[in-house]
Amino acid sequence: MGLLAAVIICTVNALIRYTFNASSNAWLEIQWYLFAAMFMLASSHTLKRDEHVRIDVIAGRFSKRTQVWIDLFGFLLFLMPISLLIVYYGVPFALLSIQSAEMSSNAGGLIVWPAKLLVPLGFLLMLLQGVSEIIKRIAFLAGKIDGHEFAKHVATPEEEIEAIKAANKL
Repeated sequence: MGLLAAVIICTVNALIRYTFNASSNAWLEIQWYLFAAMFMLASSHTLKRDEHVRIDVIAGRFSKRTQVWIDLFGFLLFLMPISLLIVYYGVPFALLSIQSAEMSSNAGGLIVWPAKLLVPLGFLLMLLQGVSEIIKRIAFLAGKIDGHEFAKHVATPEEEIEAIKAANKL
């Protein structure tokens, strides 16, 4: 929905700008805010679906168990510490913007705090999903679950057709 809104705003803004030679920085900033919201809030869902960028050409040559160890190592050494740091420093950063009612420095710009609040919120969601992924990996290594709980789901052509039909009904 955010992507559709961003595309509509971008299109209308371009049409108005080229037709009437008029525009506003607020239209550009709302596009950036929508893109930031999509990116920051969807990252944890992308992690859940195991669709983050990785080097499958290399990791795919290892056993499932080795791949899980690599994931666990990456989550514990990189994802969790970086996410914690960003939440730790991002919350005061966003709160200061909220308290000061910070506005864009651009003429006709928008309030800034919603965009700044997306940073700690997005990484908090990433932290929570990271904990979930770590638990699943440990359960796999302990033999409690099989790997399909966290494996990338590849949609069949039939599933994609059904998803398109469902989307067209909206």
